[in-house]
Amino acid sequence: MIPFLDLKKINLRHEEAILNSVHKVLHSGWYILGEEVKSFESKFADYCGTSYCLGVANGLDALELIIRAYDIGIGDEVIVPSNTYIASILSVSANGATPVLVEPNLMTYNLDPDKIEESITPNTKAILVVHLYGQSCNMRPIKRIAEKYNLKVIEDCAQAHGAVYASRKVGNLGDAAAFSFYPGKNLGALGDAGAITTNDEDLYRNLQALRNYGSHKKYENIYKGYNSRLDEFQAPILSEKLKFLDLDNKFRRDIATYYLNNIVNEHVALPYVEEGPESHVWHVFVVRTPDRSDFINYMNQQGIQTMIHYPIPPHKQEAYKEWNELTFPISEKIHSEIVSLPISPVMDMEDVKRIVEVVNEYRPN
Repeated sequence: MIPFLDLKKINLRHEEAILNSVHKVLHSGWYILGEEVKSFESKFADYCGTSYCLGVANGLDALELIIRAYDIGIGDEVIVPSNTYIASILSVSANGATPVLVEPNLMTYNLDPDKIEESITPNTKAILVVHLYGQSCNMRPIKRIAEKYNLKVIEDCAQAHGAVYASRKVGNLGDAAAFSFYPGKNLGALGDAGAITTNDEDLYRNLQALRNYGSHKKYENIYKGYNSRLDEFQAPILSEKLKFLDLDNKFRRDIATYYLNNIVNEHVALPYVEEGPESHVWHVFVVRTPDRSDFINYMNQQGIQTMIHYPIPPHKQEAYKEWNELTFPISEKIHSEIVSLPISPVMDMEDVKRIVEVVNEYRPN
């Protein structure tokens, strides 16, 4: 079986460095917000091209904290893609604000700038863009709309570490950005981890307190804060893997390019890259096919593991029953047809070629 993702193989490339970093932290005697977290924050800010980076516990917390720090809450609205992982939407709801769903572009799967303005009201405070599947959103028109209506632009970069738009990396395209370092991400920890990047010093100072019980100084709490801090053991692991992120992303692009150039099957729709090649880091390689179950069964029979990112659109989730009767036809089409093929920086190119051969031979029953 060709696995969808071999996390063990990905991480064992760094085994010696990871074990050394664990030993170093263990013997330092400092386990919360120590020098390793500070070091990673500095390195990741430099990588993204931002003035500041703040390590937090996970990607959802990163989004929640940004929205909280901007004082977006009850009575406020945030534009969110209707085609996204539910975490993007949960972050808005958790702050008491109202997520306003806007359809994606069917080609890119990202938020469609042409559909944003019609959903803006006097209560709209921000546009939350999601660089889904590893491709940067079309930010020029989105930022023009944000400037016109005086809205914040918040980036969800959970799947797009290292993607570039107009010569700038994601995480440096809006007012603030959230990253997840969940183990399966392009830059993954060995557990939950996340970060916020920004060039806004006031926001950064507020977030420093908010992530730490609302406190800049121990036992003095100026906000009703959170306990959301990047783990001191995870930070050096991320620092080590960050050294190889661009190389890993290049290998992902090589695989994606091979797929794009060689998969030829009228029953399988390939992904579309809107900007240049560096705009996409291929967290997942998503194709669409009308009879998804048949395709998945066929691939399994041929010894190839696939996955679905994601099978149920947010407005059809039980958690948002109030939306269940709404219709977002583009998102519904996407969520009913998408299938992710294997792609990772440790794949054997012979497996990639085998996958292409199998996909090209597919015919619906």
